[in-house]
Amino acid sequence: MNVSIVGSGYVGTTVAACFADLGHEVVNVDIDEDVVDAINGGEAPIHEAGLSERIAAHGGDRLRATTDYGAVRETDVTFLALPTPSNADGSIDLSIMQAGAESLGTALADKDGDHLVVVKSTVVPGSTEEEIGPRIEAGGDLTAGEDFDIAMNPEFLREGTAVEDFLNPDKVVFGANNERAYATIQTVYEPLIEAADGGVPVVETGVREAEMIKYANNAFLAAKVSLINDIGNVCKEFGVDAYEVAEAIGLDDRIGEQFLRSGVGFGGSCFPKDVSAIVAAAHDAGYTPQMLEAALTVNDLQPERLLDLLDGHADVAGERVAVLGLSFKPGTDDVRNSRAIPVIEGLRERGAEVVAYDPVATEEMREHFPDIAYADSGADALKGAHGAVVVTDWDEFAALDSEFDAMDEPVVVDGRRVVERRDDITYEGLTW
Repeated sequence: MNVSIVGSGYVGTTVAACFADLGHEVVNVDIDEDVVDAINGGEAPIHEAGLSERIAAHGGDRLRATTDYGAVRETDVTFLALPTPSNADGSIDLSIMQAGAESLGTALADKDGDHLVVVKSTVVPGSTEEEIGPRIEAGGDLTAGEDFDIAMNPEFLREGTAVEDFLNPDKVVFGANNERAYATIQTVYEPLIEAADGGVPVVETGVREAEMIKYANNAFLAAKVSLINDIGNVCKEFGVDAYEVAEAIGLDDRIGEQFLRSGVGFGGSCFPKDVSAIVAAAHDAGYTPQMLEAALTVNDLQPERLLDLLDGHADVAGERVAVLGLSFKPGTDDVRNSRAIPVIEGLRERGAEVVAYDPVATEEMREHFPDIAYADSGADALKGAHGAVVVTDWDEFAALDSEFDAMDEPVVVDGRRVVERRDDITYEGLTW
């Protein structure tokens, strides 16, 4: 099929490259000319495992990019993969989606034949039908259900494994209100469903249900992370290894072993934003979701607990402290809501001289903290340091060994259970 995708961020670029890999003709629409040029030149605009080779193979050919919304007229279906950032109160900001929807409507006004618009971005229930659809209608004097159909297809992509998650998903969710929309989106996904190992569960539901499934999915996982962190904090108080506890309870198939690695908390573009958004939406509807609010509270407190452990061993005022890991998780250069941000802020409040290192996310973090020092390796960050904190579980940090000997004061507080405990350093695990 001919597929257009509006937005070339983590989701839009990954989905575009994967659809091209499955045999579709794909065009990305984005306002950033540098991103457009990169894709057409076969270069990935973001760091994501498996993405570079797919864009290199299809960029400028089966996959192309443009700043012209008119390109959607040559396609059968358009996916809206635009940002939905948080407002100050945690609710989602739909302004970018609304502007994109209007521009899409204007372009579709001159198209003959059917067209399906699929919302890929995460939006609270009611947004697709009450906010986005009407903006498309207004942009081109169109009527939903007649001039175009609209559907919801939430994404469940984890940064660092997004390509693999797309090509071998746990499920795909189609939210629509008529059979024509279902049929079109099923045709788009047919090559993926046929190619995926062991088949793919397909959930056909309503638009609002599809919107809510994404929030429920992320809220449940975020709450699980905060619960094991809370349990881990209790374990630490009693001198109990939370990882041994987690290994045992993970054998219970009602609990499962995933998301039981306690530590400094979750970050990224999804969990913090999505949980905050559904909490804000619930409050607007007159309900207080206490469990979800608690999940956010526990997550916000973990970086400070990490620093409290460091305080117990060292006065860092005027001293060099190494921060190992800046991206919110390994395998990505994304620093959005990274736990390294509050950790660095806390160290600076204590008067520490921060030197930070990450394998791929240094330049991204430099935009947040342009005036701290950045090292070229973990070993360089540790040289002369009065203390070190591990914030991201990159594999290379586990290989650090003799490098700790170069520290001025070998105090290591590990927020991810990456560093091996050894006799010649003062080692603290956050929950063990």
